[in-house]
Amino acid sequence: MSGKPASPTVVPERLRPVLEATLPIAERFQAAGKRLFLVGGPVRDGIAGRPGGVEGGLEVDIDLTTDATPDEIESLVSDLSDALWNQGRRFGTIGLLRAGRRFEITTHRAEAYVPESRKPEVRFGSDIETDLSRRDFTVNAMALSLPDLVLVDPFNGITDLAAKRLRTPLEPEVSFSDDPLRMLRAARFIAGYELKPDAELVTAVVSMRSRLEIVSRERIRDELDKLLVLPCPASGLWFLVNTGLAEEFLPELPALALEQDPVQRHKDVLAHTIAVVEKTSPERTLRLAALFHDIGKPLTRSIGPGGVHFHHHDIVGARMTRKRMQELRYPTEVIDDVERLVALHLRFHTYKMGWTDAAARRYAHDAGPLLGRLNELTRCDCTTRNEAKARDLSFRIDELERRLVALREREELDSIRPELDGVAVMQHLGISPSRDVGAALELLLQIRLDEGLLGEDEILRRLDAWWAER
Repeated sequence: MSGKPASPTVVPERLRPVLEATLPIAERFQAAGKRLFLVGGPVRDGIAGRPGGVEGGLEVDIDLTTDATPDEIESLVSDLSDALWNQGRRFGTIGLLRAGRRFEITTHRAEAYVPESRKPEVRFGSDIETDLSRRDFTVNAMALSLPDLVLVDPFNGITDLAAKRLRTPLEPEVSFSDDPLRMLRAARFIAGYELKPDAELVTAVVSMRSRLEIVSRERIRDELDKLLVLPCPASGLWFLVNTGLAEEFLPELPALALEQDPVQRHKDVLAHTIAVVEKTSPERTLRLAALFHDIGKPLTRSIGPGGVHFHHHDIVGARMTRKRMQELRYPTEVIDDVERLVALHLRFHTYKMGWTDAAARRYAHDAGPLLGRLNELTRCDCTTRNEAKARDLSFRIDELERRLVALREREELDSIRPELDGVAVMQHLGISPSRDVGAALELLLQIRLDEGLLGEDEILRRLDAWWAER
């Protein structure tokens, strides 16, 4: 380990707002004879010269660590806090809100997961070096003492940042035993900071990947989300596949590495999927849809006279998407949106002869509020090197979007519904709530989609004609 510098660190300007917000707390701890250190993203990113972390654009807490006990922390900050919470007390953490900023102050730790347990066995420590040794990677095992601003870097995290190297403070087997989620977190740092993992780290992930089973599905889901919304997540996704880690929580992804038939050729589905993810905007729902959009292909692959086919992989993939996302404990509304995007991702290609108003209405109605994301997914799904084919697809999507703009100016395209509601149907036909009302509304919806707004007189005439036939 390297020693602590004897002089204050030159602090990057981007760290100034964090340090100013923390100063009253730091002075309180100093007056009480307690050490306080800034740790985590602000230290790492300040040294790396980055404006923000790799947390998917989320507002993150200011993390501090101290040699004070949880009781002492609470006593020191209670009158400085606008709000205070201590649900994490048994893990040594006291949280507080001050002037709109969230802080988490944690007693120095020396913790480890016990075999087959989902919960860490928490032991409090008294020195910063031991605390930093239990952290995930050397680039995160740095601390800035407050308020004197002395950098503590016992594991040469600065050197590793400069060398674009990802390694653990202790042996990777020890680090990943402490918290197996760190194996998945490695993918995020590989992609977010363009780091190259040490061979020892990769070997440990390959051999220990099954230990991820003791980690809750919710924590795995959250870490996957953070990876997916990075600007360029591809290298992290390849790490998950190449180490076998994806097999433990997302086996559908490596399954896309279909054997390439030398005669009946088809696109490398895994490489294509990762390319589509990277092309889409870094937004969770869209990136998840890109990740899952072709997972139905392995089950639907067939070889016929025209080559390799994946008939109905959109429908099969949508069902597989729902099942996997449920297992990862995604909220129902997110599952519904991603499933719909997967189910509809080929819909655009059914209109190869051009876009009528009726076709555009149906497309917009089926997509609903996901229309913009569906169009983007469709664009990004084109990864062909054939420039003429790519230009043709882009032209046809542009044509659709122009058609939608024109329709939106004339109609309530974003909320297409029958021209009459259920009450009006019952009053006009003189019927009570029944299946007939639902059938009438479905008829009127189909008319609305096919022909647009017809006006009250014409729509009532159509309704009467339909009712007379029944």
